[in-house]
Amino acid sequence: MSIKVTRQVKAGTAKVTFTLPADDPQGPVSVLGTFNDWTPGVNALKKRGETRSTSVTVPAGTTLCFRYLGEGMNWFDDPDATPCEHGGSVTV
Repeated sequence: MSIKVTRQVKAGTAKVTFTLPADDPQGPVSVLGTFNDWTPGVNALKKRGETRSTSVTVPAGTTLCFRYLGEGMNWFDDPDATPCEHGGSVTV
């Protein structure tokens, strides 16, 4: 699992990329959070070689709370993320 933040200074935004291994866990995975109103499927991770990922762009300085949702309604958290009320968080 990894989270990469790329700040876009001129635009005042940050691009946040969520990455997981291509096959762990098995099946489709989405990242849900405050940036997409916790809506399943909006930010599905897409396979890219040995990994799968998705990106969101948010205003700089935002704190995102998020969780991953896997097949069979299996919720899981990023162990490296800062805890928040509903999973993990990252400040961009």
